[in-house]
Amino acid sequence: MRAVVIDGVRVRPEVRDVPEPSAPAGGVVVRVVATGMCRSDWHGWAGHDDDILFPHVPGHELAGHVVEVGTGVTRWQVGDRVTVPFVCGCGRCEWCLSGNAQVCPDQQQPGFTHWGSFAEYVALHAADTNLVAVPDQVDLATAAGLGCRFATAYRALVGRARVTEGEWVTVIGAGGVGLSAVMIARALGARVVAVDRNQAALDVAAELGAEHTLLADGIDVPAAVGDLVDGGSHVALDAVGSEQTCADAILSLRRRGRLVQVGLLPPVDGHPRVPMSRVIGWELDVLGSHGMAAADYPGMLALIEAGTLRPQRLVERTIGLEEAAELLPGFDQATVAGMTIVDPTR
Repeated sequence: MRAVVIDGVRVRPEVRDVPEPSAPAGGVVVRVVATGMCRSDWHGWAGHDDDILFPHVPGHELAGHVVEVGTGVTRWQVGDRVTVPFVCGCGRCEWCLSGNAQVCPDQQQPGFTHWGSFAEYVALHAADTNLVAVPDQVDLATAAGLGCRFATAYRALVGRARVTEGEWVTVIGAGGVGLSAVMIARALGARVVAVDRNQAALDVAAELGAEHTLLADGIDVPAAVGDLVDGGSHVALDAVGSEQTCADAILSLRRRGRLVQVGLLPPVDGHPRVPMSRVIGWELDVLGSHGMAAADYPGMLALIEAGTLRPQRLVERTIGLEEAAELLPGFDQATVAGMTIVDPTR
């Protein structure tokens, strides 16, 4: 099969032929119809993930058709339209059995712990725990964006921050996760301030329902949020993952507010510096959010099927494997507002 291959940390990716995968016991092989590219893929290429062994095939947001079923699989058959969370549980531990596979201690992540979906085929394990059926009315390009950014935003706001109607939510970073968060917050009846360094992304955020937008270019973001929202936001979501954006999110909160940290924070002098004095003094909740288990998809899919949430609005462009290989090394600086979908058949 053709796949995007990385031979080492920060080595330029290239497209080449590699062996097709086979279905593991309890798992399946999926023919990839669409797969998303996001900042997490760049983090892996840049060496911020110790689980990656080279040579490596990235890609963790995918949708497609089951083409091979391994022994022990009971819920899936060849031809099924499926997607999968980017965190896949083992299917056996107490966390998986309680519906919290996103924190499984023996988890796997396509594109990180094993070869991923920037390829024509991908192998997935523990299929009965991890696979999600894609409804006929949801196209596979849209479904490819659910496994990471959209599901991540849904879990962050619904499962972790428990956003309620009328609350203010500050979303820092209007990329795929951030724009998904804008849509979800509005669907929940919350009011949104979107922050980004890219005006085009902010324009999209406004179209999706953000009440206020802030261009983070030489401004004091927390002060600007305070000018817009009396007392600060109830909830702040950092969808970027930097020392600055994490601090801005914390300092944008009102007393007893909730931070949801979604963006991955690379080490800075060992550890990122976080304004913990504010966290302690104002009794802020700091919540990590790590994707979403397959068990939590029904609520999100019901909103999509009802038309309340329309993730297809976030698909900005579709590219092939060759272009994906070219774009990946610079994706941390990409100014794309929305999702980039990779079609391996192009």
